[in-house]
Amino acid sequence: MTKHPLLNEVQDGDRLKNISEEYGTPLYTYFGEIICNNLDRIDTALRTNFDKYQIYFAVKSNNNPNLLAFMHQYIPTLGADCSSPGELLAAERAEIPMKNCVYTGNYESMDDLQSAVNSGCEINLDDETSFIRLKNIGIPEYISFRLNPGVGKGRFAEIVTGGREAKFGIPVEKIAAVYKSALADGVKTFGLQCHSGSAILDQNHFRENTELILKTARHIEDAIDHRLLKISIGSGFGIPYADDEDPLNFNDVFGLVAEIFKEFYGQHQHDWPVLCIEPGRALVGDAAILLAQVTGIKDSYKTFIGLDAGMETLMRPALYGAVHRIYKVGALMEEQNLTVDITGRICENTDRLAIDIPFPDVAEGDLIAIMDTGAYGYAMAHQFNTRPRPAEVLIDKDKPHLIRSRETVEDIFRKCDT
Repeated sequence: MTKHPLLNEVQDGDRLKNISEEYGTPLYTYFGEIICNNLDRIDTALRTNFDKYQIYFAVKSNNNPNLLAFMHQYIPTLGADCSSPGELLAAERAEIPMKNCVYTGNYESMDDLQSAVNSGCEINLDDETSFIRLKNIGIPEYISFRLNPGVGKGRFAEIVTGGREAKFGIPVEKIAAVYKSALADGVKTFGLQCHSGSAILDQNHFRENTELILKTARHIEDAIDHRLLKISIGSGFGIPYADDEDPLNFNDVFGLVAEIFKEFYGQHQHDWPVLCIEPGRALVGDAAILLAQVTGIKDSYKTFIGLDAGMETLMRPALYGAVHRIYKVGALMEEQNLTVDITGRICENTDRLAIDIPFPDVAEGDLIAIMDTGAYGYAMAHQFNTRPRPAEVLIDKDKPHLIRSRETVEDIFRKCDT
């Protein structure tokens, strides 16, 4: 069992209470020191095991340009993995060079593809039909395609992105023909990408997944008589969401991945393709706390604690049953003598942030900390019931900085003006 890096912050509570008083709730609060530590862990592990590598931050996990800029300033080689024109714009606003970015869409429209081409980023296509559409715009010198290896893994079925039920990627038995067609159409150099699952804490998965990818890479290289320049193993790097889970040891993970590269490409790393990864959750997931206030307590058939944050603020629990640790700020040592559901103010019965969890006594106005909300938190927030989205704050060098202002009801209707 590993202690949460922000547990002392919640237990002490003074800074969180001051920040909530200054900026209001609900409030996504990011801790820059944790983000930098996560960047260091991954970058050091990669540098230890690989001479050539590229980290692309998965912008879908958190699209705040100020947060992207913070990470890019810390590691200037950091790139961005973008899945929409909007995410390309977020990377551009963060001043991440487009040469360090990759566009990985799926079922892309012509406008999507045109935005990717105009940006100057690398393009990773989800299907051969995507390449047919791209050809109407132009033939890039370099391209990669997304492999569906036929298997996938993830904490929840809804976030498994490989296998026969997944909507992503090109089946393993079809992908070599796609590369041969692209070569015949004038593409000069190639990469290969595969992202088959999310939130995985089993380090052996990454070894097994890399072996599947490199087997397919070898088949593609034989088919086109070209060595692939880059191979992305995607991400899927999980974080602990519960006290009985331990974080990944990234040196072990990339040590295992490097062993597979040696088996396929030999001992000399100058012969290896560039290893690419696309982490999101592993960089920012445990670095944020969603702060909320208790708005009501109901003793019904169950005990409900209502917050000013609900499924519109944090969608993951309602979307696929994700579990987040939830604490009363400044009161972790109190006896947890209640069994409660934590809910918001949304008119849906699925509006639950937690179900049947032990919790201490609370009163209206108490501050609540919802942990591990840095990834797929604000990025999935929405406006159902016409609830404005929250503000975001980054704590850097012990000072809070507002990095996204709180949305207002007027903002929601601004585009309705005629």
